Amino acid sequence: MLQSSKPLGVLLTLVAVLFSPNLLASAGESMDLTSHGIGYAAILFFGIAYCLVMLEDVIHLRKSKPVLVAAGLIWAMIGFYYTQHGMSHDAEAAFRHNLLEYAELFFFLLVAMTYINAMEERQLFDALRAWMVNKGFTLRHIFWLTGILAFFISPIADNLTTALLMCAIVMKVGGTNHKFIAIACINIVVAANAGGAFSPFGDITTLMVWQKGMVEFSTFFHLFLPSAVNYLVPAVIMNFFISKEVAAGDGEVVHMKRGAKRIVALFLTTISCAVLGHSFLGMPPVLGMMTGLGLLQFFAFFLRKTQKSYYKGALINASDRVEHERLRDLGDGAPFDIFNKVAKAEWDTLLFFYGVVLCVGGLGFIGYLGMISEAMYTNWDATYANITVGVLSAIVDNIPVMFAVLSMQPEMSTGQWLLVTLTAGVGGSMLSIGSAAGVALMGQARGIYTFGAHIKWAPVIALGYVASILTHLWINASMF
Repeated sequence: MLQSSKPLGVLLTLVAVLFSPNLLASAGESMDLTSHGIGYAAILFFGIAYCLVMLEDVIHLRKSKPVLVAAGLIWAMIGFYYTQHGMSHDAEAAFRHNLLEYAELFFFLLVAMTYINAMEERQLFDALRAWMVNKGFTLRHIFWLTGILAFFISPIADNLTTALLMCAIVMKVGGTNHKFIAIACINIVVAANAGGAFSPFGDITTLMVWQKGMVEFSTFFHLFLPSAVNYLVPAVIMNFFISKEVAAGDGEVVHMKRGAKRIVALFLTTISCAVLGHSFLGMPPVLGMMTGLGLLQFFAFFLRKTQKSYYKGALINASDRVEHERLRDLGDGAPFDIFNKVAKAEWDTLLFFYGVVLCVGGLGFIGYLGMISEAMYTNWDATYANITVGVLSAIVDNIPVMFAVLSMQPEMSTGQWLLVTLTAGVGGSMLSIGSAAGVALMGQARGIYTFGAHIKWAPVIALGYVASILTHLWINASMF
């Protein structure tokens, strides 16, 4: 997630102005505590917690820890105050409502992460990387291939996993060419964030908008062209700074393990179940995702039960020594275990998400919602407010930003909901700390892809940001 060294005062101002939505909706009565000591203390606790989150790389404290503690303190204060006034059931109902909001997103993301881990274990991504490295492409070809793949993979997989995979490729072919690696990493971050903006599965923010029912599933694809413009404008400019020398391959050959392609098919089936269940049955998308997890478990059982007999027969029928060794290598090790894939999910991210949801929900229940909604979506034009949301997401994580907007539930047209989805998704590309993909790549390409290297291209990326907004306002004008 985000890393920064902004002063506490600036962060607290942002928290007070933006990060205090009411996830409660109609879950019970609430009292205005914005001028009460509890309200000020809640903002302080969240501000301190978020500062620690942004300093994660410096102090090496996992980002989930401070927000979990802050969430507990905020709701403890709310519970105490409401109990003293004989309204404990209202506070309890509010907490349960927030918890349900989180639970739906948690299980959805858990299934998606499990599928991605399963594909990784079956060496699907390694095989793709090895193929690209050894294909004899030029550096400019690699620049475009990794960017385009990041743009089209991130709508299905998450943008963090996509960015890490593409970065591994450019690190492999770039070698000591640090200039190429840095520019290619910037290109990957922009592409992954842009690709995730036009699909409910591409980013947590788009998933939240879809699950809230603000935008229908098929409507998200109206953002395809604006997202493509957001990626292509800076990519075309950066392209001229990439040399045409041929990338050196290392000859590595990676074979996918048995069942890799079928797991991809199961993942697409799972996504279809989630979409169809939500569109035609009116059920939450998490139902389809959990059903898909069951299908993956059955397939894992099939692989486990047939592993020995399959490889025994394949080894006997191997046509040559190379094929024999390949099968032996792929057949070694423990059988496919679905629970190992669940265990390897990004638990720190999932718990961080819990802390953010409960912290933001608590701040909203305290009563800041009316003030913020009045300031942003009544006094301002909605278009300017939504563009500002995207700019802020370059500085502070887009998850609490989008929670704020969703929880305020301003009266907006479908075009405006698509606009804020677009800006929150791609706005983080303007700084390396503005998205999970950017932060992860700073760690993977440490010392090469840096905050300074990224900010040199910030004007070009901002040009793409503006161009994508104008494209959306033009081609989707009928939705406003």
